[in-house]
Amino acid sequence: MSDLLWNRQPPPSRGPKPALTLDGIASAGIVIADAEGLDAVSMQRVAADLNFTKMALYRYVPGKAELVAVMSDQAMGAPPDQPKKPWREALETWANDLYRGFERHPWLLLSTVGRRLIGPNELTWTDRGLQATAGTGLNGGEQLDAIVVITGHVRTIAQQSLTMPGGTVGVTAEQITKTLIDAVTSDPDRFPGLAAALPTLGENQNEGFNFGLQRILDGLEVLVARRAKR
Repeated sequence: MSDLLWNRQPPPSRGPKPALTLDGIASAGIVIADAEGLDAVSMQRVAADLNFTKMALYRYVPGKAELVAVMSDQAMGAPPDQPKKPWREALETWANDLYRGFERHPWLLLSTVGRRLIGPNELTWTDRGLQATAGTGLNGGEQLDAIVVITGHVRTIAQQSLTMPGGTVGVTAEQITKTLIDAVTSDPDRFPGLAAALPTLGENQNEGFNFGLQRILDGLEVLVARRAKR
């Protein structure tokens, strides 16, 4: 699988273009996953959408697991270029960019978990995050742990907030909020904590993301300041 992820070759500039390419196959899989979810992706389905036989795809990719790995790395893409910023602003921007990537392709939350081979684009995301922490006085392990913690926060909020393609519920954020408010206001004695908090809740549906991210960065700022005093 590592060869598929790391040694993808661009099509030759001369001569007839091949009828199929690994990137083209992955792109077709991404279209399906975006519209219908990861479970809808199969070698047979991708082949049908490309007007080829399933056997033709096996010349380029051994099976679905390998296809999903290539799809995931291609869908993530490289992190967008950002101007140079102080470390805290750079990490905040990096986290928001990562969240928007999950917004574009929510199925990545399912395909990028567990022990697996990491592709070049995903590794570039990690590298870009580590670049933001350069010069903070944190050692390499602490820098990497900071990226892991921030990534975990981004993933957790994305999993709670985003609707997976192919889902059957289809509940909007507004419907969830209305259900919460109706339940609490109709029986405040049952939910006294929520009843007390509701009047001061903000209107931003993603406040949990921003609140958690800022608290993580606050903690890192304390650690960075501690390192600077040594």
